[in-house]
Amino acid sequence: MTADPTIAERRREGTPVLLPLLAVAVLAAFTASLLVGPAAIGVRETIDALLAGEVETTALIVREVRLPRALLGLLIGATLGLSGAALQGFLRNPLAEPGLVGVSASASFGAVLTFHTGLAGLFALALPLGGMAGACIGVVVVQALAGRDGSPLTLILAGIAVTSFAAALTSLALNLAPNPFAALEIMFWLMGSLADRSFEHVWLSAPFMVAGWLLLATLGRPLDALTLGEDAAQTLGFDLRAVRHRLVFGTALCVGAATSVAGAIGFVGLVVPHLLRPLVGHRPSALLPASALGGAVLILVADVAVRLLSPSRELKLGVLTALVGAPFFLFLVLRLRKELL
Repeated sequence: MTADPTIAERRREGTPVLLPLLAVAVLAAFTASLLVGPAAIGVRETIDALLAGEVETTALIVREVRLPRALLGLLIGATLGLSGAALQGFLRNPLAEPGLVGVSASASFGAVLTFHTGLAGLFALALPLGGMAGACIGVVVVQALAGRDGSPLTLILAGIAVTSFAAALTSLALNLAPNPFAALEIMFWLMGSLADRSFEHVWLSAPFMVAGWLLLATLGRPLDALTLGEDAAQTLGFDLRAVRHRLVFGTALCVGAATSVAGAIGFVGLVVPHLLRPLVGHRPSALLPASALGGAVLILVADVAVRLLSPSRELKLGVLTALVGAPFFLFLVLRLRKELL
């Protein structure tokens, strides 16, 4: 079957150097994440600490504190950017983001439940495991509510319903917290952060995030076809029900794992695809890898910024992304309203 000429033309658009530039930006941001911290450690010392086998203070700081934090920043940023681009392409909604299908809220509630029941204090991995369990349950409920042949609108409404219910249950857990210290701990976790994360969190969450990426990476051609409409996409041979299942479960795997180890970090999946979409010729397939790299850059840079802006009492990462993302969201709403007039 010959590809539609409109799709073929769009594949020739875009900026060929964008992905290499973003890859360089990711490397620079990752390096900055390794170098910035309360302890002043230079570039040469950081390289020696990563390569040397001896156990000393500098090596422990770089390998056990900064390296897992930087790796999680890269993984979580790529997850949020990629899933945001995939959701916007499938739903053809420029305001779609990973929290729209209920994954983030469900994962947050699952993690909060481990705080509330005391499981988080029994062993370190109870928190991320609870978050991933919550994400899995949430996505199953969303799929059940949306139905086998549900439309994108049905999926959005099901996601909003699950998000609202999970948020209500999270508020209930806060309200019934056994003591003020438990409620404060829950609140701080919900703000989102990469501080105090270890390689245990990396090894636990990375396989799920990578599995989610692999599912979402298969959506490039179907999303390109969907820009012509659902009927055209089906005519070109794409099963939209299978595409939706891959989208939802891929998002659940990677975003659920990301939320379970870092808390709720919002607006990345909304902002990054919007900034990069014009640079790839508005092609969903080209936007997927670009948004993954762009999301990694944004999270790594934001995590460096929270360490520099408030070194004595570190600002929460989710707070900073919200401060940056909320005005951008308002700008999008105003621009869309202007276009409709």
